[in-house]
Amino acid sequence: MLTRRSMLFAPALAGLLAPTIKAWAEDYPTGPVTFVVAFPPGGSIDVVMRAFAPKLQERLGKPIVIENRAGAGGNLATAAVVKAAPDGLTLLAPASSLAANPALSKVLPFDTLKDLQAVSLIFRTPLALVVNPSVPAKSVAELIALAKQKPGEISFGHSGSGAAIHLAAELFQTMAGIKLNGVAYRGAPPALNDVMAGHVALMFADAGSVVAQIDAGKVRALGVSSTARVPVLPNVPTIAEAGVPGFDAVGWTMICAPAATPKPIIDRLHAELKTVAAMPDVKGLIERLGNIPVDSPPPPELQKFLASEIEHWGKLVERAGLAKSQ
Repeated sequence: MLTRRSMLFAPALAGLLAPTIKAWAEDYPTGPVTFVVAFPPGGSIDVVMRAFAPKLQERLGKPIVIENRAGAGGNLATAAVVKAAPDGLTLLAPASSLAANPALSKVLPFDTLKDLQAVSLIFRTPLALVVNPSVPAKSVAELIALAKQKPGEISFGHSGSGAAIHLAAELFQTMAGIKLNGVAYRGAPPALNDVMAGHVALMFADAGSVVAQIDAGKVRALGVSSTARVPVLPNVPTIAEAGVPGFDAVGWTMICAPAATPKPIIDRLHAELKTVAAMPDVKGLIERLGNIPVDSPPPPELQKFLASEIEHWGKLVERAGLAKSQ
């Protein structure tokens, strides 16, 4: 119960803590800063964060460490970061599966919104809907018509429940009113290999990862998942303009910190990350990888964005019956 004495004591306590919090921010960082990447080396997040590392190291004056902790759709990395000291020295670099995981599993060892604070949005990842060249559909509209003729018979590859490329396919089915047959793989590369081999008909893939295969005629691109066309695939229409109005399924990567991290440290990190993301060579790398650089909103707005993404993808997970009991 909040007594009159405690109410009188609270301002005094806040006054005592204020210099300490300010000192934390001024002294930050006190040691190496570790970014825990939720996926294996070699992917877009890993490549971009390794490009960030020397720039941040120069600006912060402390070593920057990139630690890959893959597994459980990013949950292993998230669990490690939420348990870390809230001092800004251990940060999470997840994909947008972070937003779907609360709905996919009811027994996560953390509460995403309560245990994490969003710091800075780094980039967005548009997806390309690609099919094996033998698939008779030459457009999104033709694919939908074909799927309606053969409900449940056309297969799509994905890299596991909750991944952006999986959720995009589920959203596509829901909005187009069709039923496809999902086939899970241990990552996107083997799924793409089977699309090229004709073992599965189609998949959603990170746009930047399939440009070479599209150019070589190994797969055919029918549309991109963003609301605007993608620079690396300028002649490929958006799925929204090609037959599914309103379709929007774009992945993203943001940096998060343990929720109790002091605000001055969060604000410092946000400013530094935003500065590095805007550097021409870093921005150019993000674009060459097929991603979309962003001007990150401030942490409070980004936390609201994360909450809206959890709600949006959570509803899709429930509708599609993808939730796990454990």
